[in-house]
Amino acid sequence: MDNEYLNYKSEIRKLIKELRSTFETNSIHKKLQKNNQKILESNFWQDKSNSQKVIKEKKLYEELINSYENSSKSIIDLDELNDLALEEKNQSVVNEVLENIKNLKKLAKKNETKCFLSNETDSLDCYIEIHAGAGGTESQDWAEMLRRMYLKWSDIKNFKSELISEHKGDEAGIKSSTIKIEGDYVYGWLKAESGIHRLVRISPFDSGARRHTSFASIWIYPVVDENIEIEINEKNLRIDTYRSSGAGGQHVNTTDSAVRITHLPSKIVVQCQNERSQHKNKDTCMNMLKARLYDFELKKKEKESQTIESSKSEIGWGHQIRSYVLHPYRMVKDNRTNFESSNPDKILDGEIDDFLESSLYKVK
Repeated sequence: MDNEYLNYKSEIRKLIKELRSTFETNSIHKKLQKNNQKILESNFWQDKSNSQKVIKEKKLYEELINSYENSSKSIIDLDELNDLALEEKNQSVVNEVLENIKNLKKLAKKNETKCFLSNETDSLDCYIEIHAGAGGTESQDWAEMLRRMYLKWSDIKNFKSELISEHKGDEAGIKSSTIKIEGDYVYGWLKAESGIHRLVRISPFDSGARRHTSFASIWIYPVVDENIEIEINEKNLRIDTYRSSGAGGQHVNTTDSAVRITHLPSKIVVQCQNERSQHKNKDTCMNMLKARLYDFELKKKEKESQTIESSKSEIGWGHQIRSYVLHPYRMVKDNRTNFESSNPDKILDGEIDDFLESSLYKVK
């Protein structure tokens, strides 16, 4: 038992050392100091939206720093307690110390992940755009499975989700869909999900029960904060109205209120059909367009726009970021991080945190 304790203690010390390094890399202390200075400004509370954002970030940084300091102190205390328990041959205390060490390891790992959610846009809500690739019904069904996966993930996290726009498939599934998810650090968690997702399975639509490969694209972009100004010239817009298509259910109306806006210089297209009011749909479209333009500028600044545009342009072989294989074996594998799971059912039911965490370390 003592050897097991020593192994865990060694792992904890290593994690805490890595966490300290992550703190320095992400400038957590400097960011906290910057937020504290903002709060002292005379006009800080006049902008309610911005002040709430700063307070939210400040809370995250303080919790991270306090947790790190408490974990470092706990290691010393547990070490002393373990030595005393071994000397007195008190096995129950030794077991308790080991359990506390295990919990510290989980906490240190969790805090390390939070450090990778400290970018300016990570705290924002996000839009998820899903598009079926070539392949008709197969890819359209796969696109709907992915939409369900992200909505399930949102439910597990107790986040709020909203269907903004959807185009049903001819026989099953969806051709495209846009959903909005609101919650703590949603964009930060999901930002690395953008790319092509590949499915391999025995087709439920093939009478010959043959294996099919399907593709769908995911694109994540942040909901623009009210404090971020995005200038849009009305002359650069083409605004079309149309009747919502597909059965739609309770979320999609079959009225003439659907709105599509095309930003001519960038060729960005956004659409919304979830409201009965054409005016409300137009407002939502404008917010989405601002978000898309903001995201484009962010990626341009980060020198990532070329990669993202190429991944969007061709939904097929050679571009996938993740493969979901249901036959002849069962495996989900991220091609960027090599992280994998042998339980695709769990992943498709929204339990994707392990993939999201591994992507945070790799893609940040």
